[in-house]
Amino acid sequence: MTIAHPAPCPAPAGAAHASAASAIGLSIVVPVYRGADTVGKLVAALSALRPAGGLEIVLVNDGSPDNSGDVCRALAATASVPLTYVEHARNFGEHNAVMTGLRHARGDYVITMDDDLQNPPEEVVKLYDHARLGGWDVVYTRYAKKEHEGWRNLGSRFANWVADQLMDKPKGLYLSSFRCMSALVVREVARYTGPYPYIDGLVMQVTQRIDSIEVMHLARMEGRSNYTLRRLIRLWLNLATNFSLMPLRLAMFAGVAMGLLGVLGAIFTIIEALTNDTPSGWASVMTVTLLIAGVQFLILGVMGEYLGRAFLSANGKPQGVVRELHPARAMPAGAASEAPRLERAAP
Repeated sequence: MTIAHPAPCPAPAGAAHASAASAIGLSIVVPVYRGADTVGKLVAALSALRPAGGLEIVLVNDGSPDNSGDVCRALAATASVPLTYVEHARNFGEHNAVMTGLRHARGDYVITMDDDLQNPPEEVVKLYDHARLGGWDVVYTRYAKKEHEGWRNLGSRFANWVADQLMDKPKGLYLSSFRCMSALVVREVARYTGPYPYIDGLVMQVTQRIDSIEVMHLARMEGRSNYTLRRLIRLWLNLATNFSLMPLRLAMFAGVAMGLLGVLGAIFTIIEALTNDTPSGWASVMTVTLLIAGVQFLILGVMGEYLGRAFLSANGKPQGVVRELHPARAMPAGAASEAPRLERAAP
């Protein structure tokens, strides 16, 4: 069944969880973009898993230009586990797609992962059990070796360094898109309706009961990475301007520093005028002028970025717009899981 949704996708906070709390042990949210060649293999591998409490899969097609939509619709009609398919009206970005998926997830725990099979599906149960049995709110994954291109690894390290400086997160924690979150965290994260979500920033505002485990990371099977330099820069901007005032504070410090430099320059100029017949040349004046002007434009740029985002948020720029929703088909009793629900250990 197809249900049209012309309205923006943010739903009432926690609506999905309130309607079917504790119905399923694990939900797996997968944003899909140019994933037509891999998403079928991923769903098949995930469907073979038997986590405690059963599992469901939520696929969010983020305006993919290939035939990912057709593939996902076929999977929704034939999957052997509950599978919900959501399609965005256009491309809104990975984190926006994940937010949409979280609102449709019903599990006690939710794992987010990419559609490119670089995160082995067999690691899903390991990640889920570590969070569930350990009583962790969030468990991130880290890799002994990342099979990304060199520039992508460098960009990830830079993003994590920026997060260390700007966010209240455990130092050294690697922020991976392959993560497991409890229903509590998912419910609170899903309350955010702004147009520039950053999942990890929202997570850090909710909890500090966070752990990480090491998992395998495989080379890409098909195609190329959907992350470009432009997308990474947008991700850094979301992190820097949505969850920290540090850029504004740095701009203020830069202004103070340039003010002090200007005072020193004025003193030097007065002394030189009193001790010499002519002041120093044009080059030194232009150097100071250009330096001050550059810092002023930097400060205006930072303030403009904050102001622009506030303007777009106030004018209701959507976080995502759902074009289609294919709810999970009803499964025969016990089909979603052959394993009993296990009680979560105390933290």
